[in-house]
Parts: sequence; C-alpha cells; structure tokens
Amino acid sequence: MISQSRDGDFIADVVEKIGWIPARGSGSRGGKKALRTLIDEIARTRIAGHIVDGPTGPPHAIKPGIISLAQSSGAVICPTYVFYKNPWIFNSWDRFMAPKPFSRVTIRFGPLEPVPEETDAGAFEEIRLQIERTMLEEYERGDRDLGVRARRA
Repeated sequence: MISQSRDGDFIADVVEKIGWIPARGSGSRGGKKALRTLIDEIARTRIAGHIVDGPTGPPHAIKPGIISLAQSSGAVICPTYVFYKNPWIFNSWDRFMAPKPFSRVTIRFGPLEPVPEETDAGAFEEIRLQIERTMLEEYERGDRDLGVRARRA
C-alpha cells in the first residue's frame, strides 16, 4: 500500500519496475480501495507488502490497516526489518533511509503474527500495540547488532 502523494508516485514507479503491484491509498485518502486491492492480491498471490506507519506519521506507529488487512484476508503478518550500516537519511517526517553504495544491508523477519478473524476493539488494539512494541524493539536490537547509533525518528 503506497500513499497517493507525490512521494508515493515515485515509490509506486519503483515498485512496478520490480514487478510488484502498487495499491495506492492511505488512511487519509483512498485507503478503503487500496485495502480491497491488497485483499484481492492476497487471495490471488498469497502475499502482499505494507509499510505500516502511514504517510503522515507519527513514525513507527503501527496503523490499524495492517491488522484489518490480515483479518479480512486470512493472512498472517510477517514483520520484516531492514537495517543499513551506512545510509543516506532523508529530511522527511519519517527520516526515510536508503543505503549508500556498498553499504551493508541486513533484512530480518520476525515471527508470523496471526490475527483472529473476529476480535473486539480491545483485542484489536492489543494486537496492534504488540506488533508496534515488537517492531521498535527489533529495530533497536538490529541497530545495536550493526553497531549503528540510534538515528530513527
């Protein structure tokens, strides 16, 4: 899911060039249609990607869309963490990073997180918060393992 912003246009072009299908939308614009597109893609291909902190932040706050996507599609969430030893850090709301040439890049996968098809609001929020806490802990650990000083927003 990629926002319908100008920055999202660039990201969507890159995603298409590597063979992925961008679902354009966010919580503030086009999100329901993008969620439906992702649900349909999961039914067809059994896989989708979703950057979870949304186009307007705050950074590292898991938005509820990923939980809704897993719930509606029957998919599990596979947290994926990317670390760069020597990145460019953009002056954006989320401090977006891209690796410099020849930088060490590490990708880690967390445990699969199932989401029950039926949950009440409290359980839904607890799942979201647990994934958010785990994400923050894993990024801290990964940065430590690479010997990188904390630089996340």
